[in-house]
Amino acid sequence: MNSRTSSFDELDRQIITALMGNARTSFAEIGAAIGLSATAVKRRVDRLRETGVITGFTATVQPSALGWRTEAYVEVYCEGAAPPRRLAEVVRDHPEIAAAMTVTGGADALLHVRARDVEHFEEVLERIRAEPFIRKTISVMVLSHLLPDSPEAGAVHAAPE
Repeated sequence: MNSRTSSFDELDRQIITALMGNARTSFAEIGAAIGLSATAVKRRVDRLRETGVITGFTATVQPSALGWRTEAYVEVYCEGAAPPRRLAEVVRDHPEIAAAMTVTGGADALLHVRARDVEHFEEVLERIRAEPFIRKTISVMVLSHLLPDSPEAGAVHAAPE
């Protein structure tokens, strides 16, 4: 976000909430719900995109429809202090990594991995472990999602625009 987001107000929050609930909601529908014209909603959405508050729109797809039936989280432990930039380079090389972040605690990073099956996951894990600065990994396989409507509950999100 840049410094132009200072004009972010309650109407902007309502627009964002509506779009997060369903990005295909029309500007007219949003406007009717919050008391603005469709044109006014569009102007605000355009401004929110320009200022980096809204970074894109996505399609949510069931991973199993794409052949991804195995899901795991992998803690990554690095030799020394691996810079986040280097970790980012590694994870970009693996399309099976759905999300990656640096974390506090013992691990240096946490990876959310999707694979076709356990054998595919094992192959992905071996590719990750082959990086010279990775000391060890600890994996946890997902058995089921307890909150089915949460963003990570099995849905695959397209990258932002």
